[in-house]
Amino acid sequence: MNLNKVDILAFGAHPDDIELGCAGMLIKHIKKGYSVGLCDLTKGELGSRGSGELRLVEAENARIRMGADWRINLHMKDGFFEHSYENLLAVAKIIRLVRPKVILCNAPVDRHPDHGRGSKLVLDACFYSGLKKIEIIDDSGQSLTPYRPKSVFHYIQDKELIPDFVVDITAEMDQKILCIQQFSSQFYLGEDSTENQTPISGKQFFDFVKSKNAVYGRDIQVDFAEGFITSRIIGVEDVTTLI
Repeated sequence: MNLNKVDILAFGAHPDDIELGCAGMLIKHIKKGYSVGLCDLTKGELGSRGSGELRLVEAENARIRMGADWRINLHMKDGFFEHSYENLLAVAKIIRLVRPKVILCNAPVDRHPDHGRGSKLVLDACFYSGLKKIEIIDDSGQSLTPYRPKSVFHYIQDKELIPDFVVDITAEMDQKILCIQQFSSQFYLGEDSTENQTPISGKQFFDFVKSKNAVYGRDIQVDFAEGFITSRIIGVEDVTTLI
């Protein structure tokens, strides 16, 4: 597993979670010069439309649109992955390999049960990744040095959750939508489509995405923003820089 170190590592339970929840924030930081890696826990193979293999292709196309350094899939079982020793170590291995400053992951509670479960899995793996008595071996047989990221933030996706902070993504909103649209198997395909209809496949879904980001933007008087929940109290160095 040859992955370069990154400043920000984003996890999603399924391909497209990252794009829906925090693509704008990631694009914004990529434009600032930060490196970004993406990690999906599952292929989303239980989705009503498309297939797991197709989702892998779509995920890579979305990564390219975003400008992230790389994307990896851990091939956990969609809908049924567990908070297990093996899965905790699989996530912790990625964290030790790429040593990000910041980790993003699903919201603690959401419509899809995988999102909350994935959130807990990643958050706990961040803790275990820092324990020196837990040995994790890389693909070359070398023991990986313990590491714990500085911050873990949960992006808000479907449920109406109250964010701890928001990030202005007005300049990134159009590119965020383009990233989401790469998952064409999951979203609106036209009136003549014979695919199964789902809560995210309707013509109005992209209006919902924009509206949600507009609501978060209104609180800081910008057009669009993404909301995030913190896993711990965060410190502020200069209160005059807050918007």
